[in-house]
Order: sequence, then structure tokens, then C-alpha cells
Amino acid sequence: MKEVISCLKQEKIILYPTDTVWGLGCDATNEEAVKKIYQLKNREESKSLIILVNSIEMLQDYVENIPEKALQILKESKKPTTIIYNNPKGLAPNTIASDNTIAIRIPQDEFCIQLIKEFGKPIVSTSANVSGEPTPKSFSEISEAILKNVDYVVDLHQEKVAEKSSTILKIEGDDVIVIRE
Repeated sequence: MKEVISCLKQEKIILYPTDTVWGLGCDATNEEAVKKIYQLKNREESKSLIILVNSIEMLQDYVENIPEKALQILKESKKPTTIIYNNPKGLAPNTIASDNTIAIRIPQDEFCIQLIKEFGKPIVSTSANVSGEPTPKSFSEISEAILKNVDYVVDLHQEKVAEKSSTILKIEGDDVIVIRE
């Protein structure tokens, strides 16, 4: 754990298992680190990213106002659920969508929770693929273009096969809009 946290502190990119898919990650508060993710994925910076936090308490540090409906969903959800929030704060500007929103998930995976807790800041979570290519369902499906250009590969759960991505929801007033099932 110490080595991966050291990488995150040095603006480096990690390849790690999340509660959904294998992800590329970095310090979500560091604009230069986030820029490296976009470059590696060959992705436009106008495309949004998902951010992982380890708890509702950490979420409150990075979102101006968490709707009650979101808190209820987070407490009741049995599967990975990403929620799009308005008015994020303290995150790298290039993580925030043009409409001033950010997609954030509290992972259910113990490794991710512990990593974020020990790092003390949110991390980026974006699928480990070059833009336009299919999302790898397992470590063995990750392309050489990704593997050879990350700074650190977490040696954990490499046999795991991803079931699917998280559900993505946006809350507008009392309405919950499903972006991705």
C-alpha cells in the first residue's frame, strides 16, 4: 500500500482493481496528474471522469451540497452507485464537467476504501482502456498501450472478472435520473 500511495503523491498513474472494473487512477485534486490520465487514454479533457471517495464524510469535503436523496441512495445501495453532484470543490478543474458537476462513487471494495483512506484524498477512477476501445472485463484484457504507460500496477485481484460498471444517477430536486443502469 505504501508504494501505491507514494505514486499517487508524485502525480503518477496507477492501474488498480475497483469494485467495478480495472481502473486508471491518480490524485483527483492534482490537475497535472489528471492531465496524464487524459493523455494516456487519448481522451478529450471535456469528457468527464468518475472520482472515488472512501466515505460520506470525505464526500462532504468535495461537494458543496449533498442532497438528502443522494444520502438515502448511498446508505441503501447494495451495488456500486455513482452519483453526479453539482458544485464540486477542491478537485482538479479538469475533473469537473463543463456544467460544474462531478460523478463520485463510494466504492464497496475494501482495497479501494483503504487506499483512499490512507491517501487522504479522492482518486480518479476511469476504465483502463484507450478511448474508443472496449472496457476490459479483466486484467488480462488490458492493452499493452495501457500496461506499459502506467507508473504502478496493483498486484491484487488480477483474476477477477468485472460484472459491469456502476449505475450512474443524477439527482435534480426530488427526481432521480438514471444516466447508466
